[in-house]
Amino acid sequence: MSTSEDLEALQLIYEALLKRWPETRLEPSLDRIAALCDALGSPELTYPVVHIAGTNGKTTTSRMIDSLFTELGYRTGRFTSPHLESFLERISIKGEPISPEGMIATYNDIALYLDLIDARQPHPISFFEAMTALAFVAFAEYPVDVAVIEAGMGGAWDATNIVSSQVSVITPIGLDHTEYLGETLEEIAETKSGIIKPESHVVLAAQPVEVAKVLTAKILEKAAIPYREGLEFSVARRDIAVGGQMVSINGIHGIYTDIFIPLYGAHQASNAALALASVEAFAGVQLDEELVRNAFANVTSPGRCEILYRDPTVIVDAAHNPHGAHAFASTLKSEFDFESIFGVLAILGEKDVHGVLLELEPVIDRLIVTQNSSDRALPVNVLFNEAVKVFGAERVFKEPDLRTAIATSIEQCTLINQTSDGISAVVITGSVVTAGESRAILRKIAESRA
Repeated sequence: MSTSEDLEALQLIYEALLKRWPETRLEPSLDRIAALCDALGSPELTYPVVHIAGTNGKTTTSRMIDSLFTELGYRTGRFTSPHLESFLERISIKGEPISPEGMIATYNDIALYLDLIDARQPHPISFFEAMTALAFVAFAEYPVDVAVIEAGMGGAWDATNIVSSQVSVITPIGLDHTEYLGETLEEIAETKSGIIKPESHVVLAAQPVEVAKVLTAKILEKAAIPYREGLEFSVARRDIAVGGQMVSINGIHGIYTDIFIPLYGAHQASNAALALASVEAFAGVQLDEELVRNAFANVTSPGRCEILYRDPTVIVDAAHNPHGAHAFASTLKSEFDFESIFGVLAILGEKDVHGVLLELEPVIDRLIVTQNSSDRALPVNVLFNEAVKVFGAERVFKEPDLRTAIATSIEQCTLINQTSDGISAVVITGSVVTAGESRAILRKIAESRA
């Protein structure tokens, strides 16, 4: 049980980290993180690593890999980003966020080293670099048997890329963060392929042709061993089931049938195949089929097509780019049977807003645009004008803040359900920030109505 003093210390640590360069401000280089981890004794080299990069699906795939390793009996560490509600979520040990006490102890271990490297480098350690170092140290101190490390942005110069990974995993690549990664899929793929290590195992999700060419060239250059979705492994069968889906997977070393995954969408079946192939590549053998079933049955992916409220149904998804919005829209269309859908959208200003709106328009009947609390949030009036261009003026409404938008959409949806034979639902999307804040708002709404 954490004391009030622990929680106060934790808040001070978070505030100190936030004073550093934010995740959106980058000076692409491994110099700072390499110097910091060298000063710390290279904790990232004390355990084997599965390293994951890509545009979408990284966090869910990481959680699936973690669950498989846990079922195999490994003590796992998992580093993912960004977080939904608490920065402790980013560092997971044995499937649970690091404790406040664990974070405080780890931060105290590295705080002086952060200041030391700040003084010696032309640019200070960033928030993400500090979090990465905290994860590396926490995993070494635990210690873990294997670490599942998700790249933050890109790959080649991402702070996580000082690991020496046994397995590199690349999820589907699309256009995102073009200001840093490049304007074309080929440029983005080149950056993300930087996580591939010499003679390592490389597990690839299905990719556009131009991306596959870049990744294949990098694999040949590094003399790595490839496992490709659709060739060395694949989803053999997928059926919609109550609360998720049933899948069968052709793995690298065997066939796995009747796997229940409590997540929605064809993309989650592909993520499952990718995760299973990654653990198979690490282990080098076929896994026990019942173990695999247990691992996937226990998988959760907060903020990813997550049903958080009933009567009416409210679904939250962290889709923040057209690729993610397409997957979310496809899932809503194919796996739910709603008469109408009220959408709530709050997105960050640097994103492809028009592309996201185009993907959502076919499945959302009425859209409420708003903004989350991030200082990067696209202003409501700007988002409203963009939404009208895609949805038309009669289908778009605006609210000043996320809480009001959610309450309004629930009220309107409830009224429709009371006067209609069909069932309508609310979906909330646009960013990880939106998903995280929505989870907290919906908890309070549920508590007030209990």
